Amino acid sequence: MTQIIIISDLDGTLLHPGTYSFDEALPAIELIRTRSIPLILCSSKTRAEIEVYRKMLKNRDPFISENGGGIFIPERYFMFPVEGDLMNGYRVRTFGKPYSEIRNTFKEVKKKTGIIARGFGDMDAEEVAHLTGLQLSYAKLAKRRDFDEPFIFEEGEKRVEKFLDAIEDSGLCWTQGRFYHILGNHDKGKAVKILREYYEKALSRIKTIGLGDSFNDLPLLQSVDYPVLVQKGDGSYDERIRVPYLMKAEGIGPEGWNGAVIRLINTIGKGA
Repeated sequence: MTQIIIISDLDGTLLHPGTYSFDEALPAIELIRTRSIPLILCSSKTRAEIEVYRKMLKNRDPFISENGGGIFIPERYFMFPVEGDLMNGYRVRTFGKPYSEIRNTFKEVKKKTGIIARGFGDMDAEEVAHLTGLQLSYAKLAKRRDFDEPFIFEEGEKRVEKFLDAIEDSGLCWTQGRFYHILGNHDKGKAVKILREYYEKALSRIKTIGLGDSFNDLPLLQSVDYPVLVQKGDGSYDERIRVPYLMKAEGIGPEGWNGAVIRLINTIGKGA
């Protein structure tokens, strides 16, 4: 029997881009619970942020934080040993550079280019809350970063390319979701492939569904059997996402997520 595995982005995908609610996805979430389908949260959010949503969703599956910087697998989740350090009940596989190194390079790039950019590390929690629309308690969790730094440009987008080129010249990488991110040589897709190998070892026959809405989700969508792109808050799709057999979900964030997940679960269950 084929086991379905779902890997999903959070912000703008399972969570509404304006309200951060997943209420519109509740029918699909209940179907996932009923069918005992693993739901892997794969986000640019921090471990601390993702743990809040795991609790709300009653989710006990592995998760991927900060654009693939770390994989967190609950201890004894798989029946075989997995690599990683034991931390707070998880086996943790780390791919990102330490946040302190990311911040240092970010400062060096700003100094070298003379371009004004600000990361979450330059802001207090109140400013992060205002920028993101998060409640203050959630903004504090968003600042507890391990592997990457979200940032914004304060002088418009004119000199973005120069700044991003300087990041690459420094040996680091960048990606973009709601914000730009500076990070090490990791992405969501690399982390998904590793988790996929674990599930294949545990279950033999699997089919993977991946859902996202932004450029930083491209590696995730390239690493699954059924890639799904949901609509952004303005009803558009990210035109940079070009993946074979891509399903474009009808509906913004969790509304599109809900319809696509239910449809694919039923389709795969019929042996398609």
